Amino acid sequence: MKDFNEYPKTIKKTARYILQDVSDINKLEEIQQMINQCINKKKQELTNESR
Repeated sequence: MKDFNEYPKTIKKTARYILQDVSDINKLEEIQQMINQCINKKKQELTNESR
């Protein structure tokens, strides 16, 4: 895994926001769902490209 400082600024800001500013479990679950959807979509695209 990469060192945390090697990731793009937006990823670091998102992680810091989650760790420091999210105080509602519902908000955290919404963020998790959105991120998981994006990751799954990209994984599907990459899988389709490699075929």
